[in-house]
Amino acid sequence: MLPPTYVYDGECVLCSRAVQYVLKHDRSDPPIRFVAIKSAEGREIAARAGVDPDDPSTFLFVDSGQLYGSSDAVIAIAKHLSGPAPWFRFLRFVPRPLRDWVYARIANNRYALFGKLERCYLPPENSQDRFVLE
Repeated sequence: MLPPTYVYDGECVLCSRAVQYVLKHDRSDPPIRFVAIKSAEGREIAARAGVDPDDPSTFLFVDSGQLYGSSDAVIAIAKHLSGPAPWFRFLRFVPRPLRDWVYARIANNRYALFGKLERCYLPPENSQDRFVLE
């Protein structure tokens, strides 16, 4: 069985902080792996989801062969985490158009709100085997 896969924008400060949070709170077995959206694998997954890897509108999460984006990805990844993140699972009771609208407002303004990194987030040495960056 493939591990859950988190496809993220490595240049986005918000996205990189989210990756750090997931690394710290992941309770999956096997653990979540992380794929930069601009890597070859990330581009392939993005193409399947209809997401432009050079201007991504969402992070993507693959779990048990199911591909999730936008607010569905937030809900799907939350079940793998400890800390306060599991509370995001309650978002499934909010109508998808409303939660995706809120998600899109944040995602479309993430660089202005949180900043942009000069280069892709680099994982800590003890977690590098969980990352696909190229």
